[in-house]
Amino acid sequence: MPEIKQLPPGVINKIAAGEVIERPASVVKELMENSVDAGSTRVDVGVRQGGVEAIRITDDGCGIAADQLPLAVASHATSKIRSADDLFAVSTLGFRGEALASIAEISEFSLRSRPHDAESGAEFEVIGGQIQPVAPCGCPPGTTIEVRNLFYNTPVRRKFLRTTQTEMGHVSEAFQRIALAHPNVHFQLRHNDRTLQELAPVDRWKDRIAALFGAEIAENLIWVEGDDAHVKIYGYVADPQVSRANNRMQYLFLNGRHIRDRALQHALSEAYRGLLMTGRHAVCFLHLQISPETVDVNVHPTKMEVRFQDSGRVYSRLLGMLRNRFLTTDLTARSEPPTSKPPATTYEQQLAQAQGRRDELSDWSRQQFNRAVDPAHRAPASWRQDEFPLSFERGQIDPAALQGSPPQPTDVDLTAGGVAGDAGTTAAGPSTSAASHAIQLHNRYLVTETPEGMIVIDQHALHERILYEQIREKVLAGSLESQRLLTPEPVALTAAEAAAVLDAREMLAKLAIDVEPFGGDTVLVRSYPAILANVRPAELLRQAVELLVDGGQGPQKRDLLDDLLNMVSCKAAIKAGDHLAPEEIDALLERREVCQDAHHCPHGRPTALVFTRDELDKRFKRI
Repeated sequence: MPEIKQLPPGVINKIAAGEVIERPASVVKELMENSVDAGSTRVDVGVRQGGVEAIRITDDGCGIAADQLPLAVASHATSKIRSADDLFAVSTLGFRGEALASIAEISEFSLRSRPHDAESGAEFEVIGGQIQPVAPCGCPPGTTIEVRNLFYNTPVRRKFLRTTQTEMGHVSEAFQRIALAHPNVHFQLRHNDRTLQELAPVDRWKDRIAALFGAEIAENLIWVEGDDAHVKIYGYVADPQVSRANNRMQYLFLNGRHIRDRALQHALSEAYRGLLMTGRHAVCFLHLQISPETVDVNVHPTKMEVRFQDSGRVYSRLLGMLRNRFLTTDLTARSEPPTSKPPATTYEQQLAQAQGRRDELSDWSRQQFNRAVDPAHRAPASWRQDEFPLSFERGQIDPAALQGSPPQPTDVDLTAGGVAGDAGTTAAGPSTSAASHAIQLHNRYLVTETPEGMIVIDQHALHERILYEQIREKVLAGSLESQRLLTPEPVALTAAEAAAVLDAREMLAKLAIDVEPFGGDTVLVRSYPAILANVRPAELLRQAVELLVDGGQGPQKRDLLDDLLNMVSCKAAIKAGDHLAPEEIDALLERREVCQDAHHCPHGRPTALVFTRDELDKRFKRI
């Protein structure tokens, strides 16, 4: 029987290094976090050959006393926690005490440090885990750590490193995350003696964002802020016109620590649902402040993942805050992306100002405005919908449906800048109340004048949004009109498709699609939505099947139902090329005024594009 033996410290540290140090970027992250924890006001990062040859990090932090230097590279030695209870209230970036020991075990490591109250500094080296004697040296206050020849004694790990360019990309990303979270610190990044980033301290977080990611991002950010007794969230989200093909531009910071959290990323996706095209991802820079006692940051050695004590509260807080903000922001697409100006007041103050003007609104306007700014007056966040007569049919708009419609609010501007007295703009975007002046281009676009210029509207996208909100409200109320078939229509499917349809019978019934098994892999369609009178039931079911099957393993019912709603509203909406009579144009544009989100169709395409008068004057060389 094999004998059980204690592993040597060197092997233990190499195993720990494998968990913590994946590549040069891991070293940069750990050492920069230590510099920030040391209270540094300046951190300089120098890298050679993507970090494989050398990494040098210098800071002006508190420094380390000479007699403490050997402990700095001892396994699980740290100044940041003292007991197990401290693990449940971590307020620093580093705390586990294994980073320096792990780095020193797999590199040629040197450390030089001087506390601010010391007359001189001290230095020592560690070669492959072997600590050399500490010696005095002259150096400025702070700490300098140099890591050379990374993974030289772990060739298996070294051979998995990528090209210099790839490794440097990871280093830059690690640098950016920490620099982004701490705008009051001066950071510098150099590669092969060439300066890549020089980030002076700034007072405004947006200035640090602009320095790292450019003016296009910074100029199209929307300030968001929310606070309750347990969670505070603040920062910037990008206008939907600025998006990315992946979620790598979603920066979330928990108590100053960069994290990745699937639940919070899902909350972002939900908040932007209908504002972004399929496959596009939001851009955000958000800080979360939560009591350290209610979050576990000790889930993973890299500390990238965390565990919330009440994840549902954090999820709901983020989702609700963003949706409320979008409701009070003009997200109408511009021919050039809008420039966001810093708010004169906090978001909560803006809402308080807006609520103070309720008495100036008509009864109907007050009801709608309450829905926009007060969660207590709104339907559940996933199903918010205004109340107005509903009678649109596919390819046809009934102007009579607008008779008796409530008056439109004319004295409130709900834009990103807050509440203003401009009657020409609402949260839905520039007013198109002068509908009788609209013209139709190519039987697909509507053009009308607005106080700020002109607006071009996609008739299909707008009608699709209107129908989506109508159908959504009826589905919520269980009152979507159903058309019963005199003769049920059989639809032959594959075994997997038939199983998916029958498993989703309850969900399909909410959309007035009634199906039942007919034997084998065939199902019967007994009824379908009356709004789709011109669509064959079999065609409708087959498109629903595609969504059900594409949902993969156990798709979330909320996501799947919303996809089905998108499909139904798209099929029912007027199409590009359909001719509209003047009264139909008027009806469509008046409906735009009362949409919850008139800026985008359910698939995320813009419904309208604004051209300002100033921009037109510029294009025509008037200015």
